[in-house]
Amino acid sequence: MTSVHQHLAALYGEPVARDLTGRLRGRLDQLKAKTRSGAPRDSLPLTQQDALLITYADQLRETERAPLRTLTDFALAHLREVITAIHLLPFYPWSSDDGFSVKDYYGVDPQYGSWTDIRQLGDHFHLMFDAVFNHLSVQGDWFRQYLEGDGQYRDFFISAEPGWDLARVVRPRALPLLTEFGTPEGPRRIWTTFSADQADLNFRNPEVLWAVLEALLFYVEQGARYIRLDAIAFLWKQPGTTCLHLPQTHRIVQLMRACLDQFAPHVLLITETNVPHQDNLSYFGDGTNEAQLVYNFALPPLVLHSLQTGNAQALTRWARALVLPSDRVTFLNFLASHDGVGMNPARGILSEAEIDALVARTVGRGGFISYKSQPDGSEIPYEMNINYLDAISDPAAREPAPLAARKFLTAHNILLSLRGVPAIYFHSLIGSRGDRAAAEATGLKRRINRQKLERAPVESSLQDSSTLRAQIFDGLRQQLALRRTHAAFAPAASQDVLELDPRVFAVVRQSTGGSDRMLCVHNVSSESVTVAGPGTGEDVRLEPYSSVWRSVC
Repeated sequence: MTSVHQHLAALYGEPVARDLTGRLRGRLDQLKAKTRSGAPRDSLPLTQQDALLITYADQLRETERAPLRTLTDFALAHLREVITAIHLLPFYPWSSDDGFSVKDYYGVDPQYGSWTDIRQLGDHFHLMFDAVFNHLSVQGDWFRQYLEGDGQYRDFFISAEPGWDLARVVRPRALPLLTEFGTPEGPRRIWTTFSADQADLNFRNPEVLWAVLEALLFYVEQGARYIRLDAIAFLWKQPGTTCLHLPQTHRIVQLMRACLDQFAPHVLLITETNVPHQDNLSYFGDGTNEAQLVYNFALPPLVLHSLQTGNAQALTRWARALVLPSDRVTFLNFLASHDGVGMNPARGILSEAEIDALVARTVGRGGFISYKSQPDGSEIPYEMNINYLDAISDPAAREPAPLAARKFLTAHNILLSLRGVPAIYFHSLIGSRGDRAAAEATGLKRRINRQKLERAPVESSLQDSSTLRAQIFDGLRQQLALRRTHAAFAPAASQDVLELDPRVFAVVRQSTGGSDRMLCVHNVSSESVTVAGPGTGEDVRLEPYSSVWRSVC
């Protein structure tokens, strides 16, 4: 517990650290007795077989059946041989933001099912839970009791004081930073980074940290293998600063890692920080003391740029420079998720003209653009809200299913070839198009890629090989299955990105010890391309929007 005490002392001073360390020791001993554990690991316990599905708990629906049970049945029927883990997006009781305005960290929203349903899913797949610790719903009990003056929740949220310097605070959205609420003592201006329905927790109060650690450990007890720290970069607030990536935030991540390493080393932390690439990498810490995985946020816009322009040079330059601080960490590689495609991670990699072009193509293909506020009051594009298939294959162009599928599969083959653990969004897995009508009807731009579906018609289309859904679904499953058979795709395997042709993204992966070596070549253009195959002794011919993976000496 030495490192735990050190982190707490750095945050709150010695007297508080002694008290919290004592409380934590007792709680962690309980945790160790309830969960499988062991000695801290010297390497990352992941292999080429690990792959995640990102999904809402109610992504698929059936009449008079808990959606979690429907999801379990679907996953067992179709994904057991290619997916090892499922990221269940927030399934707790919520009030807005499609689950991310959490009312109760400890509950399962009855509309999805129960903890029993989640544990049954966990009997077959590893699970990722969201730890939405930056904020809570203003409609939840914690915030209600705070407003009522309950002493237990005193200072649980942040009431802005007159004279605070908030000019430098980084805003993720173009919304007010503070929201006024009435209390028995008069109105208070509460810090609400993400929306007026989401009040930020006050981690300068050690009791808030204790309450959040209790929730974290509860998730471990409920079977979480991965815990995703949502919006973690905003956690600690300090007037006069940006309130982003503060040293105290990193300390809290390190504290969580220290607790889990000692008492639940099978549980891995993943940080979600949709920020410029170098800032994102900082959440690896020194390679041993913060998150084991970080979202590779620059990958989605760079792959999209490559497929839209037929030129992979920016992607190649960026990938050649990727470095991990140790073999105990890796990237979570993804292209699409419940959110849009972030623009901040691409800044400094793509030119402003290239970013503007991405934005223009998104709007032209039926998507939306979300903006963020700058300290000077101006706004810049923050996120492209568009279904990833629509972004690659313009729905208005009505491309034949085989062509649209080839483009989309090429993008995902790039994802699957890179060092890290792949994560596939449910709508990408089944080849969904965007739901613009839902976004327009609700005013929520992200709803364009969050459609909930009836199970029967989805499965019917997956069984028809002529449909776009089936061609994408079958293609992704085949490539995932192939990836599982080669140790060259393990997270610890080496990666050598090649410069062969501007239209081609190529990488050589080699297993630890060198027994398995794979050349992965991807043509992002509409032209046929022939390149020299390193280590193969023969040229590689690539049809438009195609991939070739082969073993090499």
